[in-house]
Amino acid sequence: MQVSNVNNVKIYNLSYGKSLPQWLSDRKKRALQKKDVDVQRRIELIQDFEMPTVCTSIKVSRDGQYVLAAGTYKPRIRCYDTYQLSLKFERCLDSDVVAFDILSEDYSKLVFLHTDRYVEFHSQHGHYYKTRIPKFGRDFSYHYPSCDLYFVGASSEIFRLNLEQGRFLNSLQTSATEHNVCDINPVHQLFAAGTIEGKVECWDPRVRNRVALLDCALSSVTENTEVDGLPSVSALKFSGALNMAVGTSTGQVLLYDLRSSHPLLVKDHYYGLPIKSLNFHDQLNLVLSADSKIIKMWHRDTGKIFCSVEPQTNINDVCVYPNSGMLFTANEDPKMNTLYIPALGPAPRWCCFLDNLTEELEENPESTIYDDYKFVTRKDLENLGLSHLIGSPLLRAYMHGFFMDIRLYHKVKTMTNPFAYEEYRKDKIRQKIEESRAQRVQLKKLPKVNKELAIKLMEDGEHEAQIGSKKKGKATTNILSDNRFKMMFENPDYQVDEQSEEYRLLNPIVSKVSQKRRKKLQQLVQMEAEEQEEEELEGRASSDEESSDDDKSWVEEVREQRRLLRLEERNRKMKERERKLLDRNTDLQASNTVKSQNRAQGHSQKDPRFYQIKAGEEFRSFGDMARKQKLQKASLEERLKLEERSGIMNLNDTAVGSKQLTFTLKKSDKIRSQQQAERDHHEERRKLRRTAGHLHSRGRGRGRGGARRHF
Repeated sequence: MQVSNVNNVKIYNLSYGKSLPQWLSDRKKRALQKKDVDVQRRIELIQDFEMPTVCTSIKVSRDGQYVLAAGTYKPRIRCYDTYQLSLKFERCLDSDVVAFDILSEDYSKLVFLHTDRYVEFHSQHGHYYKTRIPKFGRDFSYHYPSCDLYFVGASSEIFRLNLEQGRFLNSLQTSATEHNVCDINPVHQLFAAGTIEGKVECWDPRVRNRVALLDCALSSVTENTEVDGLPSVSALKFSGALNMAVGTSTGQVLLYDLRSSHPLLVKDHYYGLPIKSLNFHDQLNLVLSADSKIIKMWHRDTGKIFCSVEPQTNINDVCVYPNSGMLFTANEDPKMNTLYIPALGPAPRWCCFLDNLTEELEENPESTIYDDYKFVTRKDLENLGLSHLIGSPLLRAYMHGFFMDIRLYHKVKTMTNPFAYEEYRKDKIRQKIEESRAQRVQLKKLPKVNKELAIKLMEDGEHEAQIGSKKKGKATTNILSDNRFKMMFENPDYQVDEQSEEYRLLNPIVSKVSQKRRKKLQQLVQMEAEEQEEEELEGRASSDEESSDDDKSWVEEVREQRRLLRLEERNRKMKERERKLLDRNTDLQASNTVKSQNRAQGHSQKDPRFYQIKAGEEFRSFGDMARKQKLQKASLEERLKLEERSGIMNLNDTAVGSKQLTFTLKKSDKIRSQQQAERDHHEERRKLRRTAGHLHSRGRGRGRGGARRHF
């Protein structure tokens, strides 16, 4: 439950709070109610008082026992029994309900107007009859004395269906193009219909003639209202014999006395939204008007706000329970709100316990909501020249500014700002200048790392954006603006080496793939623009041939890159070998020079000797020096053969960047002796084997041929 205090009027929202899922078991629901405080404070006045998706309209039967609501999805009607505080029945329908009405005291006679022009009648047991009207309907009213249903909608005619005779009667011909709403006065049965041109036509059902025409669109424009566009009539409601309220699509409510063509009062919601529901509260002489955002309750004589309710979701319909302070609202939400305002009246008889229950669960009241007030700051007051009003009753201090009456604000603004057109003109000029600045060439800030890649991505992004604008599709996300690839353009470790083998081998393939992708996108755009299939002309190369030519071109490029890489690798190895030979000769000469100097100086053999070893050379022992000297004198071919026989490992770089290691294992003497013994054994067996070529068969074999047997 939620409690708000608006203008010292307490409003209890009994449907506020969390709703428990239907698939929960009873034990889990009880456990959740013990743990969750919000669930504990929740009041479920009527069980399952909700719709699957959206509730469009809600009404109360004349006996006050049943509450009927229409909603979707799927289209359905639900009836709730207030005496049992639960759902009585639910009926699914073929299409969405535009409007419905209860013809009987209870739920036994119902009429539904559907979106597909069907009119459906339900009795107590369910569906009874279904017919169709010529035009799409928007609202209807029932005339009890003659049993006529009046349908208004997207037509200049008002269709009449007599339920006693079971047939359509002659339509009422009007001067309007379309109608939105209609209503019948409960006292003298005057029929009124609101048009799309902002007029109300009144008809006498007895003679079927128009008796009056009200121009509500012209009357809604006053100095205290804000009207944008041509207002049309969106709501209509009678009260008693002489009062009528008219709601417009621009958010104004006009209160009329039927004896005058001019409105008694014009009330503006200041939201610019269509008025969806109008109700009268006769006990307190109030009018309840609602648009999709707020429900306002104001005095009928003065227009002063009594209180207001602003739900969390948009409002579709409002229903006031008779002779009580309870309201039901149909919202753009599965849950239907139940509001209880004690200032409007007592709780209904079927929930008389509500007064004590709300006092027990009452929360702290919320801050007061000021209606018909404009919030201004000190700077706004200085611009309007109203700084001297600070501290007076005309300004109410609130947070970092003040509240002032909306009518006073509009009057002062009109007086202090006579050059509104000049400001409007300057704003338009400023917008044009900003648009022209956006079209100028702008310098692109490149990242520190991978600048070439960033330029390529920018060009590809611009190209795809142009194609996406032509295709009216959604542009793809650029890698430069994606935080996942942020380090690739900031960390130097991710720098792309364009001289590496991998890059040089893959670059032709990647470039060709990007070119194919651009070409394919351009072809798709051309095909969509023409909106017809293009047949291939004779003698013209097909797309397959073009693709094969492209494949050949990038294959040739890859082969050329591989040939260059092999040539560079061969030159690098030759230079490496020459450098190694030169370094080894230099090391041997240096070591011989050191030895000769040591002998000349007469150093003792017991003294330690220091040798300089080339970086990268492996040191095994001093006895290995002779082998190295012998290896230096040998030719390159002899050294390679010696390395192969000795099993030295050979390390090579492959074209894709990995390493290849080859080596030869030495065979031991035992393995060689075993292999030699096996070869000798096979040779001996071959010599001892006898051939059977000298043996000849006398017969023709073992078959069934014509061989004869001799005895």
